[in-house]
Amino acid sequence: MNYKFLWAPVAKALPELAAAAFTTLQVSVLAMVAGTAIGLGLAFAKLSAKPLARYAAGAWIETARNTPVLFQLYFCYFGLGAFGLFLGSYFSVVVALTFNTAGYMAETFRGGLNAIHPSQYKLARAMGLKHWQAQLHVIVPQLLRIVYLPMTNQFIWVILMSSLGMLVGLRELSGEAQFQFSKTFRAFEFFLATAVIYYLIAKLALGLSHLLARFFLKSERVA
Repeated sequence: MNYKFLWAPVAKALPELAAAAFTTLQVSVLAMVAGTAIGLGLAFAKLSAKPLARYAAGAWIETARNTPVLFQLYFCYFGLGAFGLFLGSYFSVVVALTFNTAGYMAETFRGGLNAIHPSQYKLARAMGLKHWQAQLHVIVPQLLRIVYLPMTNQFIWVILMSSLGMLVGLRELSGEAQFQFSKTFRAFEFFLATAVIYYLIAKLALGLSHLLARFFLKSERVA
């Protein structure tokens, strides 16, 4: 093999790659926070006694879980634009990942809610708490303990899926690597460096999740 590795272009582009990695984290955190909040609402709606709420939540969940993320991204970027709603590449990625994350988190939350004994809610109501107070102060804290690890895995998945943003022109980490490759023609070096950065981000997210679990959930060591 006569390929000669040149790492100088990668070193020169490190500031741009760092800025792109920050963009990756931005869209990932926004999508995860919004998707988790919406997913929690969808989970309660799916378990609601109101048929309309159940059907609406079910439609969202089934669409999010059974269509490609790329299709959802293209719909946000191109499809909504056809109706005069132009989100731009940044917000298209955030909205698409939020939509998808909400669908998956809804099922995660629904499984967690089913694991909590109904007597917990009934006891809270018997003590005089309103419906929303019982959910917020009794059910949700227990739910977060149950779904914490799946939430961490989902966040890492969102970080990796944010790489699809390069297909709609977002200069996140993969988009920046593609841009640098187009200037230097050093594909292997840039994409290998990008893969290492993704790996480090994922390990950092996992480490922070363990730290948060220890201090905020007061749980034993999360394996």
